[in-house]
Amino acid sequence: VMNVITIEDYKSTYWPKLDSAIDQLLTQSPGDYIPISYEQIYSCVYKCVCQQHSEQMYSDLIKKITNHLERVSKELQASPPDLYIERFNVALGQYMGALQSIVPLFIYMNKFYIETKLNRDLKDDLIKLFTEHVAEKHIYNLMPLLLEAQSTPFQITPSTMANIVKGLYTLRPEWVQMAPALFSKFIPNILPPAVESELQEYAAQDQKLQRELMQNGFTRGDQSRKRAGEELAYNGSSACTSSRGYR
Repeated sequence: VMNVITIEDYKSTYWPKLDSAIDQLLTQSPGDYIPISYEQIYSCVYKCVCQQHSEQMYSDLIKKITNHLERVSKELQASPPDLYIERFNVALGQYMGALQSIVPLFIYMNKFYIETKLNRDLKDDLIKLFTEHVAEKHIYNLMPLLLEAQSTPFQITPSTMANIVKGLYTLRPEWVQMAPALFSKFIPNILPPAVESELQEYAAQDQKLQRELMQNGFTRGDQSRKRAGEELAYNGSSACTSSRGYR
């Protein structure tokens, strides 16, 4: 029989363990050794779900990750143009890497609360957080720098360019429309087959976008400037032994 976990127990004992583990996962570098017990965290989540703390745990998780991403976004805003692309790439890769550990740890909450009660999926929700709190706030600074780097050999590595373009496409496919020629180099079949006469047109579209963005104030040295109207509101495998409803 599982011991009763009160809301006080959850706040004083269980959530602090989860909070610490999430912190380490969000800030680790590739190849880092994380001194946490995955089994302990997995068990902690399982017990909290069975004791009907899913709603509180989900709320705490979203708040925790949102605060982290807001800090990431501010750090990016302070980055000089020559480091901006690389730092965005690191932030994107680090976050997506963290999700590969965070999502499985919360599998019980996902199955018995998010999917069942909210009709959503945890991974989708967490990717959406990065889109809203980081990518949407930086896309109009990032895109002209990517277009400039594309036309300047060796400015950034091909792997960095590929990671960012593929990542942006995953976050929001419609961003392809901002620079179709750039995205088409890394995402197959997003453009109709091009004839030779159209290639110059694609290049001209890229240059036109870059000029327009710079005319609207998105110059390489001005990372703090935001597009007018860019303020976007936040929208927001084993069954549990408890037979009660999940909250």
